[in-house]
Amino acid sequence: MSIFLAGAGPDPEAFPELFDRFVQDVQARTGGERSARIAVAVHHRGGNPGEVLREYAEPLLARGPLEVVPVLLKAGCPADPAVFGGVHGLVVGGGLTPAYWDGLGASAAAISRLIAGGVPYLGFSAGAMVAPGRALIGGYLINGTEVCGGECSEDLGEVEIRDGLGLAPFAVDVHAAQAGTLSRAVAAVAAGLVDRAVAVDEDTALVLAAAGDHSFEVLGSGHCWDIRRSGPRCSVSVLRRS
Repeated sequence: MSIFLAGAGPDPEAFPELFDRFVQDVQARTGGERSARIAVAVHHRGGNPGEVLREYAEPLLARGPLEVVPVLLKAGCPADPAVFGGVHGLVVGGGLTPAYWDGLGASAAAISRLIAGGVPYLGFSAGAMVAPGRALIGGYLINGTEVCGGECSEDLGEVEIRDGLGLAPFAVDVHAAQAGTLSRAVAAVAAGLVDRAVAVDEDTALVLAAAGDHSFEVLGSGHCWDIRRSGPRCSVSVLRRS
C-alpha cells in the first residue's frame, strides 16, 4: 500500500512520476490479470464536478487498462460509502478543501478501511489536506492574526482543524513555498492546533508506506517541510529523499 500526498493539482507533464508510481501500485493489486478499478472523487466550485473529472481520469487511463469510477461531490450530496467497495485505487482531487471534507466525511471510515487493506491513495492538494486523522481544512487567521494570504483561506476565516480520513499521523498543507502556506502550517503547530504538520511544495509528493507509518519517500522537484512541536517550541526541517 502507498499513500501519495501531492502538493498541487494534477499535472502529468510536469510530474509524470506521480501518476506512473500510483498506477503501478494500483495494477499490482490485480496482478495484471484484470482491469483495475480506480475511484476518482472530484468537486468543482462551479457546481459541475464532471467538468474536472477528465483532468484526473485521462492521465490514469493513458497508463494502462483501467476503469474509472466517478465520485462526483456536490453540495449537500455526500458520497455514498458503498461506491468505494471493490476498487483497487482511490484518487481525491484538488479544489475547495472544505467541500471535499463535506463530501467525504461520511465515507471516512470506509475509506480508512479500504486503504488499511492495501488500496493505494492519491490525494491532490485538497485531497492531501483531508487525508490525515487531524486535517487542516483552511483558514488564514489564528486568534485573529493573519498567518497566510487570504487568497489561501478556502473561504474560512480562522484556521480550522477537523477530523479527516485518518490516513496520515500529521496535518498536511499544500502549495507550501509557492503560495506561502508554509507559514500557516508553522503557525498551526506553534499555536498548538496540531503537534506536527508537513507542508508539501508544488510538483512534489510525500509518499507514506502505510496509514500511521512513519516511513516515507519524497517525490518531485520541491520540498516537504516538516514542522514539529516540542514543549513551547516548534522546529522546521526538510524531509530528505531516500
